[in-house]
Amino acid sequence: MSDAAAAGQPSGQQPDFDSMTRDIAEVPAVEVITTVAVHLMSSAAVNLGLAEEGEQHKDLDEARKLIQALAGLVTASATEIGSYHAAPLRDGLKSLQLAFREASTVPDEPGQGPGEKFTGPVHG
Repeated sequence: MSDAAAAGQPSGQQPDFDSMTRDIAEVPAVEVITTVAVHLMSSAAVNLGLAEEGEQHKDLDEARKLIQALAGLVTASATEIGSYHAAPLRDGLKSLQLAFREASTVPDEPGQGPGEKFTGPVHG
């Protein structure tokens, strides 16, 4: 299968990269950052088993990685995106960190859980 066919383009036509570049350039950074954060949150929640039929998707190793990445993103971008956008992301992150601790058969020591090197120890 050609790249054009895989991208949904009729055979022989190239995608309009100039148009695609202009479109992404018009998206504010705060929107890109919050969108990525929401995707990380959603994926972490699924891997924590919090989705419908959650137990079949539960993978704490994957959840740990996603929460760690989310904590890094939220911490690093908080001053750039402002408290209006950062506060709900921090709340969601804390909820995931607590859910991780609850889902773990052997919980991490305070300050050692996913993302806690960025956020500090998380307590319920």
